[in-house]
Amino acid sequence: MVIVPDTKNWTWVLERACPECGFDSSATAAIDVPRLTRENAAAWPAVLKRADVAVRPDAETWSALEYGAHVRDVFRIFAGRLALMLAEDDPEFANWDQDATAVEERYNEQDPAVVAAQLVEAAESLASAFERVPDGQWGRTGRRSDGSGFTVDTLARYYIHDPVHHLFDVHR
Repeated sequence: MVIVPDTKNWTWVLERACPECGFDSSATAAIDVPRLTRENAAAWPAVLKRADVAVRPDAETWSALEYGAHVRDVFRIFAGRLALMLAEDDPEFANWDQDATAVEERYNEQDPAVVAAQLVEAAESLASAFERVPDGQWGRTGRRSDGSGFTVDTLARYYIHDPVHHLFDVHR
């Protein structure tokens, strides 16, 4: 079954709480993102040990394994974007088609134990990278190819909604 791609522009999470998961990026300080990242990552190994980890709840929803692999890749992608923002002036991020990646990388066929370990490792790498951002660098900019612009601060607060939301998704 192919999941219908999500084409929403989720940058609105920087302005108000998410009505689905309740997380409020607009009320979250960027300096809290490393802690939130680690807390989120710590919850995923138990999710990825479920007996039904590769079972989709319905035809339109990823399995917990697919969500876990996606979150792992979110940690990796945003670590790259953060590094780019700190190294270059106003870089444009490469496009990332998360739905195509899920299919191409066969998320639902990956080993859940491997995904769990990789997810925790990627989360720690990203959390540490955010902790190392020098005080004067939080205003550095970067942008997506669709024109959505971010500072390091807003990138951190935008990004953290994704893993929080997906942990909510797998507990519905």
